[in-house]
Amino acid sequence: MNLNRRHLIGASTAGIAGALAMPVDAARAAPLTSLLGRDATQYGVRPGAAEDQTRALQRAIDEAARAQMPLALPPGIYRTGLLRLPNGAQLIGVRGATKLIFTGGASAIQSDGSDSIGLTGLTFDGGGIPLPTRRGLIQILGGRDVRITDCEITGSGGSGIWLEQVSGDISGNIFTNIAVTAVVSFDARGLSVSRNTIVGTNDNGIEILRTAIGDDGTLVADNRIEDIKAGPGGSGQYGNAINAFRAGNVIVRGNRIRNCDYSAVRSNSASNIQISGNSVSDVREVALYSEFAFEAAVIANNIVDGAAVGVSVCNFNEGGRIAVVQGNVIRNLIPKRPIGTAPDDDAGVGIYIEADTSVTGNVIENAPSYGIVAGWGKYLRDVVISGNVIRKALAGVGVSVVPGAGTALVTNNMISETPRGAVVGLDHARAVTADLSADGAQRFAQVLVGGNALRQ
Repeated sequence: MNLNRRHLIGASTAGIAGALAMPVDAARAAPLTSLLGRDATQYGVRPGAAEDQTRALQRAIDEAARAQMPLALPPGIYRTGLLRLPNGAQLIGVRGATKLIFTGGASAIQSDGSDSIGLTGLTFDGGGIPLPTRRGLIQILGGRDVRITDCEITGSGGSGIWLEQVSGDISGNIFTNIAVTAVVSFDARGLSVSRNTIVGTNDNGIEILRTAIGDDGTLVADNRIEDIKAGPGGSGQYGNAINAFRAGNVIVRGNRIRNCDYSAVRSNSASNIQISGNSVSDVREVALYSEFAFEAAVIANNIVDGAAVGVSVCNFNEGGRIAVVQGNVIRNLIPKRPIGTAPDDDAGVGIYIEADTSVTGNVIENAPSYGIVAGWGKYLRDVVISGNVIRKALAGVGVSVVPGAGTALVTNNMISETPRGAVVGLDHARAVTADLSADGAQRFAQVLVGGNALRQ
């Protein structure tokens, strides 16, 4: 056949006309079968059915995965128990309209070592049914390139999503009314937890954990986390928006965090952590915490409005050392910590540091106690406090001066409206000197004070 431009135009016109002539129902069905993969209704799954759909859904999942195609679940309610995801299983729903109602079992979704699995556009309603310990409504144990995106997880009687040894992406999801923690990750292998909304959990918001201290590298970014309770009590294990434990090289950035019983970000024994660009308000213990056996933390460019302590970098006695605390705005601190914390823990402090740390370019306002504190008894070494603005604190800077305490440099800060003094020597929590910035004040060889601009 001799093809020319006229033949091609005619063929194209005929194709378009044929498509336009398709029945409306067929046109609507086409995206489910051709674009999204297999339609779950082809396997006897019935949206809106009163009976349990577990068996039919599992058959549909297995068949679609075997064909290496996604499984599309049309809008409707599906009552189901535990569903298992084999290699390559991908479930796609219509966001806000495809709802899986949990009828009971260890979890609603479980995967054991499956790679390239995905859940998109689905609502999982746990109905408040209690789950076993260390379980999520979605339970993923091992697997590469796991993607849970644009889903809603509500009413879980355990955690929302529980991950172990997983790489992949948990993003764009909404978590509400979670009995334990929204997202738990153990021993991640390259994970991103981003752009999620978490409202109302009873333990923590996001937990990035390891069974032993080591590299983790999880990225926790751009999440909105609110109303986090410390339901089980304790002294800080619970009630945190983001908790990194033993997990090295974690990045926590750009999160909006509000109303937590304890911390916005609590980093325990997590080296090389970066906590930056977060907006924090109304937390009732330390807002941004790096503690215990860590080496290296950067806490920079955050805003904290309302906390017992703005930033704490501590536990030199446990090996906690090396930090940069820079460019933070910390204001409106409160004078007490929650019940359960140690009775001698300080409060109303803007920034607390101990060892091998630079504190520069921060603005601290309305601190009932100190703007900045350096050291706890002898646990002080090589700190620089310079270029900060401290306004309306009881005292500007407190520095440990007990025997054995190390070197502190306190220079070139702007300190105003601090009735107890601009720079004060401390024996643990107790002030033991007059204002060290005053002419003729007592001098300590390890504390260099100078060049500060003072206004009372």
